[in-house]
Amino acid sequence: MEGMMKAAYLPGNSTVDLREIPIPKPGYGQVLVKMKASTICGSDIRAIYREHTGKGPEGYQNKVAGHEPCGQVVEEGPGVRRFKAGSRVIVYHISGCGLCHDCRMGYQISCSSPLRAAYGWQRDGGMEEYVVCDEKDLIELPDELTYTDGAQVACGFGTVYEGIEKIGISGNDAVLVTGLGPVGLATLMLARKLGANKLIGVENNPYRLELARKMGLADVVLDSNENTVDEILDLTGGHGVERAIDTSGADPARQIAIRATRAWGRIALVGEGGTVHFNPSPDLLHGQKTIYGSWVTSLARMETLVEELVRWNLHPEDLVTDRFSIDDVSKAYELMDKGECGKVAICFDEELK
Repeated sequence: MEGMMKAAYLPGNSTVDLREIPIPKPGYGQVLVKMKASTICGSDIRAIYREHTGKGPEGYQNKVAGHEPCGQVVEEGPGVRRFKAGSRVIVYHISGCGLCHDCRMGYQISCSSPLRAAYGWQRDGGMEEYVVCDEKDLIELPDELTYTDGAQVACGFGTVYEGIEKIGISGNDAVLVTGLGPVGLATLMLARKLGANKLIGVENNPYRLELARKMGLADVVLDSNENTVDEILDLTGGHGVERAIDTSGADPARQIAIRATRAWGRIALVGEGGTVHFNPSPDLLHGQKTIYGSWVTSLARMETLVEELVRWNLHPEDLVTDRFSIDDVSKAYELMDKGECGKVAICFDEELK
């Protein structure tokens, strides 16, 4: 495919640089994907948009932004074996070497090779009209799901599902979610489908508190304060919750997640960045609690999640509150930076409603 296309870069000064660049050609084992939806992740704001703070896996190398892409294959490079022109695909946003131990488990996120490159960080990502993808990085998007559903799976919902699978959630469990941004709301949606008997959300951003209450995804939504742990204990017969997941990355919220979990309970830390301060003996050891760290997910588990979303008739795009065209990409990042929104998506063609 010949011609020029629009592509967004993040200079690191809270602006977006929208450029006209040539449409790329897929190489061996690669395909050209026409973007349909590319959503904005909080990590883009934290580590790239305001300033370039990321190191290692989060080191931004002045590539086209966007690590939550979803679209349709329009051109095949040589050696492609499964995904053909017309295939609807989610892009697993880390391209690993494929040969290290973690890659062979499907956890390209944890690839230990210097060849590891994340879309939107070390190679061109989804904030452009066409993106070149390695075929091995693609997940099939069923017809029952929209492209905006798929973009959410690419990072947010996949990340949440991994954390949930690590700690396990069933009808036996009251579940606490601290941080009710898009990832926290996704956690509530999935935990409900897995049978959680009570869902408690905690947040301190007034807009997000109101959005969570309006969407009805939790049984109780609490404003974070010094009494929050006691409120959660009161809601759970004095025991605390069986499972807690922090998506905020904030020290006070992580403390609540740990302290409001009952004895023998499990806590997953999913939110990136920040610190956490707690007292190991009373907060963790004496209660026989377990804290799990969780980072994105595997290719196989992402495929499983897609199947489950179809089975549950669950649509991640329900969390998208604002859609923008590529021409308005600056407005999209500005809105996401303010946090007065749910999920924000750059959409193309039929996805731009």
